[in-house]
Amino acid sequence: MDCGIFQSKDEAEMNNNKNLGFDPESVDYCILSHAHIDHSGAIPYLVKKGFKGNIYCTRATQDLCGIMLIDSAHIQESDVEYLNRRREQKGLSLIEPLYTIKDAENSLRHFRGLAFNKWTKIDDDIEVCFTVVGHILGAAAVNLRIKDEGNVYHLCYTGDIGRLNHKIIKNPEPFPQAQYIITESTYGDRLHKDVSQSEERLFQIVYNTCVVKKGKLIIPAFSVGRTQEIVYALDRLEAAGKLPPINVFVDSPLSTNATEIMKNHPECYNDSILEYMETNSDPFGFNRLKYIRDVNESKLLNSIKEPCIIISASGMMEAGRILHHLRNNIGNKKNTVLVVGYCSPYTLGHKIARGDKKIKLFGEEINVEADIETMEEYSAHGDYEEMIEFLKCQDPNQVRELYLVHGEYEVQLKYRERLEAAGFNNIRIPDLNSEYLI
Repeated sequence: MDCGIFQSKDEAEMNNNKNLGFDPESVDYCILSHAHIDHSGAIPYLVKKGFKGNIYCTRATQDLCGIMLIDSAHIQESDVEYLNRRREQKGLSLIEPLYTIKDAENSLRHFRGLAFNKWTKIDDDIEVCFTVVGHILGAAAVNLRIKDEGNVYHLCYTGDIGRLNHKIIKNPEPFPQAQYIITESTYGDRLHKDVSQSEERLFQIVYNTCVVKKGKLIIPAFSVGRTQEIVYALDRLEAAGKLPPINVFVDSPLSTNATEIMKNHPECYNDSILEYMETNSDPFGFNRLKYIRDVNESKLLNSIKEPCIIISASGMMEAGRILHHLRNNIGNKKNTVLVVGYCSPYTLGHKIARGDKKIKLFGEEINVEADIETMEEYSAHGDYEEMIEFLKCQDPNQVRELYLVHGEYEVQLKYRERLEAAGFNNIRIPDLNSEYLI
């Protein structure tokens, strides 16, 4: 279940990605919860190393992986090209990318898209059912029924659990009773701010930056999910007559393609956006919004002097066009950088969000003069109350074991205490390469 990568230019992290910890040829099936690269990004490498089975996921996840894995491969190739130039200067041997664009294209032939809430037999002894978990378009909890020597075992892997009252996609939904649960714990120690105030907070940041300071608002955002949420919020502000008369640019080919895919999957939308679309058929487009694919058009944004909003990837500020926008704008007090998502500790985004006054971009040290704002309201991960609410569909007395993954150890310890208070027992926090017999 899932096969992701660490997203970093660090050579040690890149080497970690090459150590899968198992023989790909021995694996029969891969079941994917959602398309984010930390969950799907090693799939081309899995296939490259000999995996020959099917990869099961929801149809929306299959469509997203069709663009995201190609983009990931492009980043792999670009990062290795950069590292090899440095290694060549030092007289070191050259390295190869984890996988290439051709490898990614080959892996897409293994994908099989399935509908939500339908049990599908993938093996004589295994059935899978995907249930809605929120988080991003197509994200699902993986529910398995496994027959073994006359017994049937029910296992659920929640994947990443989304927020309640998401602006676009459906809320997490109940899943079948499981005996064994593997669940995430990213925000097991914190509560998010009230999402109902996010639109007003965004407006205040836009107004202060573009009207009061007459500067640029730079928003690093994940191409899938976060970009569409920001665009939808700006669309609503525009429709309400509140958005200042400024241009808005989505400068990311991946974001543009992901937005088109989102438009093709209204079955994943919640009632709120469907109601909005009755009077505004395109919630991801308005007059002063422009999606940019061409690299030359992207470069022209550097010469714009008037206030504007630039939304660009990547969200953790580790790669992509956002790095150029940061280099050109983060040193100006008139501008603002708005961090709208989780940034892993080793990323540039984390350094900027925590308030570092100097950063390195393209080998150059730059002073951070722009205002730095953060909005946790746009997090795609549920906080501990939302995650526990999601798990309340389960009878804790029927859950034999619960495993915490996808989180920092200290956070997991605190989350385990809250789960125990909610009635769950036998909660394990696995170490790397741990094995359990169930």
